Amino acid sequence: MEKSKVLIIGGTGYLGKRLVKASLAEGHETYILHRAEIGVDIDKVQMLLSFKEQGAHLVSGSFTDHQSLVKAIKLVDVVICAISGVHIRSHQILLQLKLIDAIKDAGNVKNALEPGRVTFDDKMIVRKAIEDAQIPFTYISANCFAGYFLGGLCQPAIYVEEDDIAMYTIKTIDDPRTLNKTVYLRPPKNILSQREYAEQVGLIHYYHVCYEGCLTDFEIGNDAVEASELYPEIKYTTVEGYMKRYL
Repeated sequence: MEKSKVLIIGGTGYLGKRLVKASLAEGHETYILHRAEIGVDIDKVQMLLSFKEQGAHLVSGSFTDHQSLVKAIKLVDVVICAISGVHIRSHQILLQLKLIDAIKDAGNVKNALEPGRVTFDDKMIVRKAIEDAQIPFTYISANCFAGYFLGGLCQPAIYVEEDDIAMYTIKTIDDPRTLNKTVYLRPPKNILSQREYAEQVGLIHYYHVCYEGCLTDFEIGNDAVEASELYPEIKYTTVEGYMKRYL
């Protein structure tokens, strides 16, 4: 089967660079959207050139230039949005809504993916906009990044190593089982209870995750699937294996 062409937006970011590597490793013709003014950031320039040497295509575009987004999207079948919303979430949502408008105008995308979804209510604005535009989608509910939490033993309910998040995301691209569904990354060996880590950091930002258990207190319904069951060939990094690096 011919593999889809993939556009990754945010390809030099924390998760985005892993998505690029996973996409190339899986044999997808991979495109990376970049801003023209990125030339002032030497590290990102070097990363982009490295990806280009590995076979990725660099496409110039900007969220302030609608036509440049449409032009880039028309090159591919699948769009993966990996723009960061850690610091300014309202700005991230605005950018994603602009991206949805461009995907709708391009009219050729068969799947739009968003890895690393969070549980905040305002993210549902983006989901509603995608569904109202009738864009085929796959949402990746990645739960909590290992690099943010495990190093300091701030243990949430589910941990997923960042490279695993990227690989599971790329695996969904040409999989009809994931179309118009949410894919939950809930590796069974990585679901931990509060009792397994007695000293929990009680930060308000993690209240719902760490204390209410919102990542694990529900059953996955018919409109969603679990990634490690879909792709058992991926040998995901376990909590035990990840923590050995700190011994």
